[in-house]
Amino acid sequence: MPESAARPAPKIAGAAAPAAAVSILDIFLEFLLIGATSFGVVVPYLRASLVTRRGWIDDREFVEMLSISQSLPGLNATNMAVLVGEKLRGWAGSLIAILGICLPGAVLMFAVGIFYHLHGDHAWATAALKGVAAAAVGLILFTVVGLSKKALSHNFDFVFMAATVLAVNRLHWSVLRALLIVGIVAVLFHYPRKSGKGSETP
Repeated sequence: MPESAARPAPKIAGAAAPAAAVSILDIFLEFLLIGATSFGVVVPYLRASLVTRRGWIDDREFVEMLSISQSLPGLNATNMAVLVGEKLRGWAGSLIAILGICLPGAVLMFAVGIFYHLHGDHAWATAALKGVAAAAVGLILFTVVGLSKKALSHNFDFVFMAATVLAVNRLHWSVLRALLIVGIVAVLFHYPRKSGKGSETP
C-alpha cells in the first residue's frame, strides 16, 4: 500500500466535523454539559461548545441555525439542539440533543423552584438574581460582537441590525414579523451584488 494512502487526511482548522465521526454519546454528553453549565443566556455557551471547542458547525451555520431557532416557536436552546442534532446524526441526534440539554435544567429548576417558593423574598436571593441578569446581558453582548465580525459582510448590515432592534424594541413588532420584513429587504440588498459578481466573466 502506498505511504500516502496509509496516512490519515489532515484535519483542517475550523472545519466542521464529519457527521459520521460524531457519536450519539458525544452529542448527549456535549448538550448535557451545555445544559448543566449555561447560566442566563444559552447562546454564548452553544457557540463556545459547538463552534469553538467541538467544531461541529462553523459560524455561518451557527448564525443560520440561530436565525431559524429565533423565528420559530419554542426556546432557542432546544430549537438549536434539534437542528444541530439532526445535522450530525439525523432524528436520533435531535432527540438525544434535546434530552441532554433539557435534563440538567429540569432537575435544577425543580430544586430552585422549591427554594424560591420558600426563600424567594430574601435579600440575598434578590441580589443574586440581579447579578445573574447583569452577567447574562454581558454574555449576549460578547456573543454579538464575536458573531458580527464574521456574519456581517457589509457596512450596511449594521443598518439592518439596528432596524431589527428598533422594530422589536420600539415599534413592538413580533420577532417573526421583524425578521421577515427586515430579512426580505436585506436579501434584496445583497442578492444583486452576489449575482453580479458570479456572472462576471474574466
